[in-house]
Amino acid sequence: MTHADISLKTRQSMVASLKKIAETKPLSKITISELCSNCGINRKTFYYHFDDIYDLVRWMLEQEAIEVVLDYDLLTDYREVIHFIIDYVDANNHILSCIYDTMGRDGMKRVLLADFKVCINAIIEGVERDVNARISPGYKQFLCDFYTNALSGMLVDWFLDRSVRSCDEMEHYISLTLPASLRCAIMAEIQGDKI
Repeated sequence: MTHADISLKTRQSMVASLKKIAETKPLSKITISELCSNCGINRKTFYYHFDDIYDLVRWMLEQEAIEVVLDYDLLTDYREVIHFIIDYVDANNHILSCIYDTMGRDGMKRVLLADFKVCINAIIEGVERDVNARISPGYKQFLCDFYTNALSGMLVDWFLDRSVRSCDEMEHYISLTLPASLRCAIMAEIQGDKI
């Protein structure tokens, strides 16, 4: 087994321990010592991989959700991507709720924003390729920020209150809205519909 494989297994062990401990304890009360004890590593090993518990949380979300999403062709497989994200939020509702309870709405959105920006930017670039045109860098950044904030905000609202929409409704509404509105926005800018 390579060093990279061992490192990945160690990180995954820490994530599993974090999720287990979070079942009975708020994220803000979980200590690095407790986490290390639970997964059988020492503090030095933890700090070799992560700066703090929140760094571990960010890595967990990147590895379990965002890295998987980036393996898709975000332009053609967007329905599968949205399905995966909704399923991930649904399956990890408890740990996401713990993150929310500790970090609040704005903190939770900050955790999601950086990773969603990568995905939204890839979708924008895919639409640009599809229509064989480029939009201005300023507008591209605006669209990326706009859709990232909208998507992360909607997902945070949804996992906090499932009574508003079912998994299927969330998936369907996002699948309808994101690609169609993004394509229209890009075409409007390309055709010169400026304020």
